[in-house]
Amino acid sequence: MKIEDILKELSAREGVTPVSIKWNALEEAHLEVRPEDFKKVCLFAHQKTGAPLSTLFAEDARAAQNCFFVRCVFASRAEGRWLMVSVRLDGRSPEFDSLENEIFSASLFERETSEMFGIKRRGAFDPRRLRLHTEVWPEGFYPLRKDFKPPEKSGDTGQSYAFRRVEGDGVFEVPVGPVHAGIIAPGHFRFSAAGEPVLNLEIRLGFTHRGVEKLFEGKTADAALAFSELADGEAAFAHSLAFAGAVEKIRGVKTPDEHRLTRAILLELERLYNHAADAGGIATDVGFSFPAACASVIKENILALNEKLTGSRYLKNFNRIGGVSKLLTATELEAIGAALASAEEDFRALKEMLYGSVSFMDRVEETGILPHKTALELGVSGPAARASGIAADLRADFSPLHKGAGFKPAKQEKGDVLARLNVRVFEFEESVRLIKEFSGMLKKGGGPEPAAGDFASGCALGYAEGWRGPVLYWVRIGENALVERCKITDPSFLNWEGLAQAVPGNIIPDFPLCNKSFNLSYPGNDL
Repeated sequence: MKIEDILKELSAREGVTPVSIKWNALEEAHLEVRPEDFKKVCLFAHQKTGAPLSTLFAEDARAAQNCFFVRCVFASRAEGRWLMVSVRLDGRSPEFDSLENEIFSASLFERETSEMFGIKRRGAFDPRRLRLHTEVWPEGFYPLRKDFKPPEKSGDTGQSYAFRRVEGDGVFEVPVGPVHAGIIAPGHFRFSAAGEPVLNLEIRLGFTHRGVEKLFEGKTADAALAFSELADGEAAFAHSLAFAGAVEKIRGVKTPDEHRLTRAILLELERLYNHAADAGGIATDVGFSFPAACASVIKENILALNEKLTGSRYLKNFNRIGGVSKLLTATELEAIGAALASAEEDFRALKEMLYGSVSFMDRVEETGILPHKTALELGVSGPAARASGIAADLRADFSPLHKGAGFKPAKQEKGDVLARLNVRVFEFEESVRLIKEFSGMLKKGGGPEPAAGDFASGCALGYAEGWRGPVLYWVRIGENALVERCKITDPSFLNWEGLAQAVPGNIIPDFPLCNKSFNLSYPGNDL
């Protein structure tokens, strides 16, 4: 159902009178409702759009309006637009009706909002903190409030985290982490098992929470753009693109076509090297080292190409508000063509090795299945969702450029490790095709400068389909031209729970394989 029809039905059939309705750049509908209507409207929007929560967050507006806002965002994929439902809460005792019993994808967002702003959730079934660990973070300190002051003392609070308990004859727990043997970020994985099969997996993160959203506050848009590249280094370009998109929408900037094409090429290059690395990582986790080494060669060649094009192997410091720092030259486009030809040949050989190995296929088939219904309810996104039959992809749903190029998202049905590998293989090959097509559309010989536009205050949602899935930035710029609030939603945030639900039924030694097939981000979660 279209957003206009949802708004009409809310008034005509549901009896909801909105406080206000505004449109932002004709693709964002901002609907403010009364506190008593908030839950009802969110459930209605969830049902009518058929979408999970894309994000839910709060904003401290006590200084100007003596209130907090809680904002809930849904994607209307059928029309490529966003619906944001907002509610104004009392500045002294903020609370709202929890959505998590009816919309499970709201649960983690609500827990985060509660611990960061001190906003109570009426009727929530999971009151635990998410990132501010109870053991060391005292009660009564909410970091994203504007008047936040850190606690004078830190350390042991005398409290402990309540993991879910699985009890019964022969059930035992295997705690893994948070410190791991490999060079990876910290995360705690608590397995409950009976014999070999895993009965339950609970994942606890946040050990390296960096306060990134707080650090955005008070920065200029240009400074914050550079900062966005540090939110998740493996998806630096997608993050900067999403942030730039929000600021451009606030300023009313129309990015020149040449810059949009260049950005689209770089976004696909970021996908290429990461998908190749993931295919190699899956091979590594079944002890298949030779194809893993071949995948490393593909990744390295694309990283070298990135450096040649932008001066950065990870595509940093190239994006700008309104475009990119420079357009690609004819020589650089030729270099892209040569690198893609080499990558295609190497990737073809990699596929033959993986799919031609009976032992490899035996390990990845029927392993780590994430059912379609579970993925849908959890709000899982990106390749993990597409492997479970959810063909959502911001490029297909929101990008005219990709629609014009005939892009269609990958889709598998079984939801196992093999399905997630198949999605990456399809997307690697599709990215190569897209880069060739976008390169052919670029004019040889330059183009206009970035259209940064004039300063404007306001708020907007920016987005990009990164290689792990949708990256969202909701940004508010104040009258002083500084960032007042920046909410970042990385696809890993909800997808970690997808991994936790894919593991039960498998044996613990298969966990690394399941984990690699999701390949989620610790820094993208510990923002």
